[in-house]
Amino acid sequence: MKEMADNSVDSIVTDPPYELGFMGTSWDASGIAFNIEVWQEALRVLKPGGHLIAFSGSRTYHRMAVAIEDAGFQIRDQIMWVYGSGFPKSHNISKGIDKAAGAEREVVGKMANPASSIYSQSENEMSRDVPITAPATAPAQQWQGWGTALKPAHEPMVLARKPLEGTVANNVLTYGVGGLNIDASRVSTDDKWEATGTQSAPSQTLQGGVDGSLNVSVSSTHPQGRFPANFIHDASDEVNELLGEPARFFYCAKASKRDRNEGLDGFEGKEIAGKGNGLARTCSTCGASVLDGCICPDRTYINPTRANHHPTVKPTSLMQYLVRLVTPPNGTVLDPFMGSGSTGKACAYEGFDFIGIDQSAEYVEIARARIAFAQADDE
Repeated sequence: MKEMADNSVDSIVTDPPYELGFMGTSWDASGIAFNIEVWQEALRVLKPGGHLIAFSGSRTYHRMAVAIEDAGFQIRDQIMWVYGSGFPKSHNISKGIDKAAGAEREVVGKMANPASSIYSQSENEMSRDVPITAPATAPAQQWQGWGTALKPAHEPMVLARKPLEGTVANNVLTYGVGGLNIDASRVSTDDKWEATGTQSAPSQTLQGGVDGSLNVSVSSTHPQGRFPANFIHDASDEVNELLGEPARFFYCAKASKRDRNEGLDGFEGKEIAGKGNGLARTCSTCGASVLDGCICPDRTYINPTRANHHPTVKPTSLMQYLVRLVTPPNGTVLDPFMGSGSTGKACAYEGFDFIGIDQSAEYVEIARARIAFAQADDE
């Protein structure tokens, strides 16, 4: 960003490290997302009134938000990305006690693995059964059912704005940014649109006629859809069951299994870095999973591979919605934490120019290929 000109981009949409040391990766424990100087550079290159959207984790959002605010941004809102596929990373205390005591637990059954990881929504890469074991010691029995974490089901985003120069009207006319593209981000609906006339509004909320009220037009729905909210979901079974009919009031950004690897034909498949507890691994000889076990005498377990082996890929449909919300037509979007290029892919579909930055040359090549695929996608 230091090589970029002042006031040169219209919006910033990015997914920085959550600073959790995720899967042992060094880039997710660097503190860069909490570095005020990083966000000061982002502020400098953004046009006055331009918006920033930055993802974070529920545990570390506050530190990133404070850094963004201290850099000079105005915090405008928090957008919630809600999904049903989060995988709990909770430590089983009872098992930990037995392990420390060297006691072997008896397998008493199996249960279906509920979901894949938080960073691979809808991939369902760990769908095999999980063994159920019984406590082997009295202390383990006492702490049976206790853990250390909740199942993740949301990721918050900061919605911030570079301070305006003058009024909103002056800023948008001068720099072409400063507002949110409400109509382009409305939630589609099948409801029939009908104008329902006028109603009287009290003078304390709307100043108007001599009788202290103002006639304002009202309608049951807007012809372009419902007003966008600061809540987005993935239409998973879990979310739909939770929300029921009201789910249709919020934007739905579905994840696609093919989205991750589109445009990467010919790229070498690699293991996703530091695959956590390795439950998705399979035997290289017989193909049995870690959970199923195998009878091979010299078994070697391997992790699944993907052409796009970045562990934190966001759905393109989600990123399309976000760039459309904060970017003017033909505008330029910056992503200073580009990863495998989901923001750039979204910009290609939405007709925006894109500048992406990443520390990994390998991910830059993956991002270029994914963006090129979107640019050439006639559908």
